[in-house]
Amino acid sequence: MVVWPGMLTGALFLTVVLLSVKIVLMRKSVREIKKALDEKLTSDTNTLIDLAGRDRCMCDLAESLNGQLRILREKRHRYEQGDLRLKEAVTNISHDLRTPLTAICGYLSLLEQEEKSEAACRYLKVIRERTEALSQLTEELLAYSVAVSDADRTDYERFSLNEALEESISAYYAALKGRGISPDISIPDEKVLRCLSRSSLSRIYGNVIHNAIKYSDGDLKIILHTDGTAEFSNHASGFNEIEAARLFDRFYTVETARKSTGLGLSIAKVLTEQMGGSITAFYADGVICVRTYFPEASCSGDGPGNAAHVRCDIRKGTAIAADDFSGGGKTI
Repeated sequence: MVVWPGMLTGALFLTVVLLSVKIVLMRKSVREIKKALDEKLTSDTNTLIDLAGRDRCMCDLAESLNGQLRILREKRHRYEQGDLRLKEAVTNISHDLRTPLTAICGYLSLLEQEEKSEAACRYLKVIRERTEALSQLTEELLAYSVAVSDADRTDYERFSLNEALEESISAYYAALKGRGISPDISIPDEKVLRCLSRSSLSRIYGNVIHNAIKYSDGDLKIILHTDGTAEFSNHASGFNEIEAARLFDRFYTVETARKSTGLGLSIAKVLTEQMGGSITAFYADGVICVRTYFPEASCSGDGPGNAAHVRCDIRKGTAIAADDFSGGGKTI
């Protein structure tokens, strides 16, 4: 009678040991699957998940995940090939449209010099506007296709954001005055140095300023902070939060900017993210604010740093005032 409890205890103990070993092995297999899956999803590799253990359930799970990885790899490959072909097609179309558009503009200029009736002048004006809009769209399409396909930049250099911003503002000085806008600009005396592409940054600042000119009610406030943040804010009646959220969508334009291609801020977003920065837009109390941010990074090694999420501070319907800027600055 004493033997049976001893045997039962021994059997239970052996069962617990076996189950413990089984659990340990399964946990090890799960860790292997997790690690392998993370590697496959984050890297471009053709290898599949391979387990050291021989547990049937874990092997079935690994095989099921391998099947999904094969499907995902095939879809990713098709997407990359399709995206590449689309970029090439856009680039080729843009180049092919340039020559006939140049010829059309030339003949329009000659025709405008001829004697015409009032109706013919009116029709020619419409044709000129449509031709210029098409030319602008062609140039923006070409610029966008180049921007999205040129992720590996080699023209990074260390320079000050102060100088780049001042140059961009100067380039749009005539357009600002044409709209009756006298920008309120605050740039710090301290140089804000970053390792970026000078041409790309000029394009980013220029596109943001151009966008502000289109939607402004007659004001524009530009502030550069010492942390690499540049803010562009202006009153924009008829705007709303939904339109602000869609400003960076390709080909999106609001009702008040029908002549726009809708690619300017899309290009700015692509270029900003390629250089490790971030660009955001917010709207509140009648004020639209676009903010760009570039973190500090070395010109050697991995290049620009990772993008950081930033917010735009809009207070009581007015843009951030110059005296809110910490560290002092100069107003131009």
